[in-house]
This record gives sequence, structure tokens and C-alpha cells, in this order.
Amino acid sequence: MKILVPATSANLGPGFDCLGLSLKLFNEVEIKKASLTSVSINGEGSDNVYLKKNNLFLSIFHGIYEKLNGKRDNFQFIFHNNIPLSRGLGSSSAIIVSAISAAYLMCDMKLDKQNILNEALKYENHPDNIAPAVFGGFVCSLVKDKEVLSIKKEIDINLRAIVVIPNITMSTEKNRQILPKFLSLSDSVFNLSHASFLTACFLEKKYDLLKFASEDKLHQLNRMKNLPELFEVQKCALKNKALMSTLSGSGSSFFSLVYKEDAQFLFEKMKEAFPHFKIKLLEFDNNGLEIC
Repeated sequence: MKILVPATSANLGPGFDCLGLSLKLFNEVEIKKASLTSVSINGEGSDNVYLKKNNLFLSIFHGIYEKLNGKRDNFQFIFHNNIPLSRGLGSSSAIIVSAISAAYLMCDMKLDKQNILNEALKYENHPDNIAPAVFGGFVCSLVKDKEVLSIKKEIDINLRAIVVIPNITMSTEKNRQILPKFLSLSDSVFNLSHASFLTACFLEKKYDLLKFASEDKLHQLNRMKNLPELFEVQKCALKNKALMSTLSGSGSSFFSLVYKEDAQFLFEKMKEAFPHFKIKLLEFDNNGLEIC
């Protein structure tokens, strides 16, 4: 069995903990029963011995599998990781979603995507990454009575993403500690209005308004100060035909959205301006979790 889960970019500026979208950059895990449990990691994290012994996927998988099956069986796990670790592209969400799916499927118990999402909420208590990881597309979500309510919009095939990936990791947990404890009424209204307007821009395909809709007064400024060069990344993107440019999750990656015909131009500009960062030109994913 193979499970594919896409990378995601969350928040999208003002949509803190509720907005996210899915990118065509996938983690894949192959699983089969074996006489002894073994773990093989290819790609991101392959040089990290710690991951084989303290693997989040295995912890979630075995916990759910034993609960459902009443025993612990041996499996061969082969991970093909393309999503950078701790860079704000949903690597932990991809692990959580794939582990839950794998456990149920290896017990011959099928879960629909909504149930997978609700289960994932137990391990990541905000839905901005896990919802697009499951459903794909652009997703707006909220949590009600420990369940996720989501609205998905497929992303236009005439749009592309440019993702700038610094070689510096950022901890979501630590980055939450630098957020303001209180917001003024004016800043709260600012973010509410911009998150609502940004959602409407995606639903109505008013992409030329995203530059204004994606402004934020809650988290981006403080988080970007951890890597000041990100201010230059954003400035360069918006100067060179990006429709919007926002911190991806809590960072350190930066996400920019661009029309398909302008994507190569922006890609080359970003490569030229930031040669020490990894730059990816990606399509958007509208399928989310896939099981092969």
C-alpha cells in the first residue's frame, strides 16, 4: 500500500489557524506486513538517525493500530519524503494524516476523509494544515465540538506557487510563544476583514485583490523578524508579479502565488535574488490525501 500526502501552506497572511492550501509536493509512504519491523527514509530526513527511532508516524500508527486490532504486528515502512522538515510546509500534518490513514487501512477499516481529518485534530489542534492535506485545494476551516468544519475550493489551474525555502528550521511551538498575548480592537477587525476578504477572493477568483487581502497584523511581522531576509523575499516577490506573498505557516518558508504565465519570470527573479535559498515552482494540488 502507498499513501501520498501533499505539502501545505497555512495562514496565507491573515487566516491564522484557519486558512490553508495544498501544493504538488508529496510525501509518500509504502507499507507492508513483515516478519520484523523496519524503517527506511529517503529524501528529507534520510540523514537523521533520530527519526528512525523517534518517528512520529510510527508512534501514531502503532497507537491506533493496537487500539483497533488489539495487537502489535510488524511492518516494513519505506518513507519517500519530499516535504522539507520544520519549514512551514506542513510536514508534520502530512505525517499525521498518512499515519492515521495507514493504521485504519492496515486493519481493513476504511475511513472517509472527514473522519481522517477529525482524527488528525487530536494530534494537531488547528486545522489550517491538516484540512488541505486531506482535501487538497484551498480550504477554510473552523473547529466545532472537536470536529473540523471545512469548505474547499479547487484552485485554478492557471495559478502557480513559488516557494522560497531557507536552510533554517523554525519551530511552530516556539514561534507561537512570540505572538502577542492581546490584540487591539482595530488590529482584530483588520485581520477578520482581511481573512474574510481573502477567502472571498479565492471563491470568486478575484486574484488581483489578493495582494491587499493577504496583509496581516497578528503573526507575520514577529515571526519574520526571526529571519529578517524574509522581508526582502516578500518585497521581491510582490515587485515581480506575485499576486500575494506570505509566510508559509510559521516559517521559515515563504509562499507566493502567481499567474501561470508569470511563474517562470518570478521563479528566475527569486533564484537570482536568493541563490542561497531553495526555490520551487509548484502546481497546486486539488486532491489531497491519496491511497494507491
